[in-house]
Amino acid sequence: MNRNYFHLHLVSDATGETLIAVSRAVTAQFQGISAIEHVYPLIRNRAQLDRAMSELSVSPGIVLYTLVDEELSTELERVCAETGSPALNVLQPVLNLFQSYLGTASTSRPGAQHMLNAEYFKRIDALNFTMMHDDGQLPENLEDADVILLGVSRTSKTPTSIYLANRGIKTANIPLVPNVPPPYALTQARNPLIVGLLASPERIVQIRQNRLLTLNADQETPYVDRMAVAEEINNSRRLFQQNGWPTIDVTRRSIEETAAAIIDLYREHRLKFIAES
Repeated sequence: MNRNYFHLHLVSDATGETLIAVSRAVTAQFQGISAIEHVYPLIRNRAQLDRAMSELSVSPGIVLYTLVDEELSTELERVCAETGSPALNVLQPVLNLFQSYLGTASTSRPGAQHMLNAEYFKRIDALNFTMMHDDGQLPENLEDADVILLGVSRTSKTPTSIYLANRGIKTANIPLVPNVPPPYALTQARNPLIVGLLASPERIVQIRQNRLLTLNADQETPYVDRMAVAEEINNSRRLFQQNGWPTIDVTRRSIEETAAAIIDLYREHRLKFIAES
């Protein structure tokens, strides 16, 4: 399929993560069209803005920005008008809505969402915990986890765990290996939400084959045998059912979608846990 390209300029006085997420979510809705991203983070003075405006003059396109400094915003809008580049302050409509409802004006603080507050340190703590409890490490501390993910090899346990940690959720993950029982501490865990991850045998085999190719490893192994993999998955499904653990099929889910489903389960789990305490 032929693809069309356009220049997309993302100008932020913070990290630019908000603009990147919003722009990619929107661009994905246009089939056959891709954005050439120009990202300018931490734009907080005129000299920094000049570099962005210089590139914009050379490669006009759509401009999305989050600048709380009105002078910088005005100057950027002026250059956009001169180059014929449509521009949008992504946060402004949301700020206007909040101000209208709350009846108070906002304070202009670049990067305010990245302040070193309690929520920030909670995420750091969750990341540290998650990295230390990756791939079945330190099973004796499973009770301290918020969420425990189980699944056979290549069910995206680690990336999902890290995504959850970025949301402040301490996550441990445990691989289910043929003929190796899960750690005893798992059956004793009462506080964490335990979730089983499943996928189709075809998908698991495909991912494992790609993994072996990158390692230049022998492809003649039960690790990628369709029947052996199907048996692994069936055994994991039986384990989940026997213990009443909720499951998520990750075959056609992105990491973000899987994590969102887990967060919903975790919210319900915490409410139930609190009610029983």
